[in-house]
Amino acid sequence: MDMLSGDEVDAAGLTDWRRLAQGLHARYRVDDFAAAARFVTAVAEAGDAAGHHPRVTIGPGQVDLKLSSEDAVYREDDGTEHVVEWMTARDVDLARRITEVAAAQGLTPDPAGVSVLELGLDTPDASRIAPVWAALLTGDPASRGRGTPGDEVRDAAQRIPNLWFDDPGEGASAQRFHVEVYVAPEVAAERIAAAVTAGARVVDDSEAPRLVVLADPDGNRGVVCAPAATG
Repeated sequence: MDMLSGDEVDAAGLTDWRRLAQGLHARYRVDDFAAAARFVTAVAEAGDAAGHHPRVTIGPGQVDLKLSSEDAVYREDDGTEHVVEWMTARDVDLARRITEVAAAQGLTPDPAGVSVLELGLDTPDASRIAPVWAALLTGDPASRGRGTPGDEVRDAAQRIPNLWFDDPGEGASAQRFHVEVYVAPEVAAERIAAAVTAGARVVDDSEAPRLVVLADPDGNRGVVCAPAATG
């Protein structure tokens, strides 16, 4: 199934969900574990009917869900096709159904509460070092390039954050690793302001609000990533 563009996902108007990194994410508040179990059971039934299921995590007072398709098709300009992990129409359809299930059970959505952490590593030659990190982080050579046309390391079990590689170019700082924190667009400014209050400085906001680069007092960098808010 063809992958959807970010604009196509945003146009779907999924009020309970946020597009972060490669997937759709939602959080619902629950009173207790029994309520969480009832909700997950209903979500499982909806997924069975659709032939597609979300990744689900139950935490204290909340249920977190992620929707993405491991068989999404990405086409380059020359027509070359890649099978990637991304959002498709089936994810949008199931997100709508899960929203209905949550509403029927009287659950409160908390879309501003979702977030995703990824790691970035600067290197001029990703193909040379990616196998090392795939083996070290996951123990599985196939995690290199899983669900992506590049060398990015993605653990099939999602035990660790995705690790991607970027060429730092000339004159880059000595820092090699940095974190990327994906947040809902409505909380991005608040998150940045909190970091600045705590002692961070804004290094680059030329791509704000989509990307804002911050540095701590030692110069270590992190990036706040947020998709554009839709009306």
